[in-house]
Amino acid sequence: MKARHKRLGFLLLGLVGLAAVTGLVLNAMQGNLSYFFSPTEVAEGQAPADRIFRLGGLVENGSVQRAAGDLKVNFTVSDGAEKIQVAYTGILPDLFKEGQGVIAQGKLGSDGVFVAQEVLAKHDENYMPPEVQDALDKGHAKGVAELAAQQQAEALSKN
Repeated sequence: MKARHKRLGFLLLGLVGLAAVTGLVLNAMQGNLSYFFSPTEVAEGQAPADRIFRLGGLVENGSVQRAAGDLKVNFTVSDGAEKIQVAYTGILPDLFKEGQGVIAQGKLGSDGVFVAQEVLAKHDENYMPPEVQDALDKGHAKGVAELAAQQQAEALSKN
């Protein structure tokens, strides 16, 4: 075998090895991705039922329910248009409170309750994660549009 053929063989073997390593790394990364969804997107069925994802929005006022003597907490996350019930077992962040932004990571149960494995609260009063702010803006716009359509329908029915 000529030296030229050996170099070509090593080059092809190296390219095949590089492609295999790249494929394995991409496959491993795909398994660790968790996508962000707003309560509206979850209610519309856009969130995967069998995969971990992140749910973000505001904790509804008056929705936090803690089990006595237990770490179980239930609360509602809203984006202004839709609300999703969240169940979490664990210690909540110190900054977690009603009316504040939150991102919960977990899976959607068959009963429509989001079972969180991790809950993150925003770290100061002025900061809002971009994903949560965008979801709130979209939810607010959808809620305003639905209210306007409802008022218009009521006005037409009176005439």
